[in-house]
Amino acid sequence: MPDDRAEPWTIRPIRAADAPRLTRLLAQLGYPSELDAVTGRLAGILDSTTRQVLVAVTADDSRIDGYLGVERRLLLEQDEHVEITGLVVDSAARRSGLGRTLVNAAEQWASRHGLHVVVVRSNAARTESHPFYTGIGYQRTKTSHAYRKEIQGAPGRQVS
Repeated sequence: MPDDRAEPWTIRPIRAADAPRLTRLLAQLGYPSELDAVTGRLAGILDSTTRQVLVAVTADDSRIDGYLGVERRLLLEQDEHVEITGLVVDSAARRSGLGRTLVNAAEQWASRHGLHVVVVRSNAARTESHPFYTGIGYQRTKTSHAYRKEIQGAPGRQVS
């Protein structure tokens, strides 16, 4: 008799060929990007020994229903830890347990690398994600603002 509790996804490392499907998920999160840009960023992550992107694919691998990015971080003020750098669940798969499954995969990745702390940042405007994280055992440790400045003359930028 089949196990009805079996998850309908397989969690696996992302592949370069997944870039088009990943691009669609990023747009759902509010980060629309050109396929070439995502492909280039993904190449850098695939070459990294400190970063990983995991995807939740359907049994036939025809669809990606979610992704999670993780990165090993070492700061002067903190011991080495893993940070979840991105978590997106397709709108059609939300509230299905997939988010928790992906976070579990991040925690397992941290353990395999000998790390015992996982950190995640959630934009203050994403109020629906805050109860998700606290509901799975994460504690809010601080609130901060993010600032950005584009530098003139940086590689890839035209100087006027």
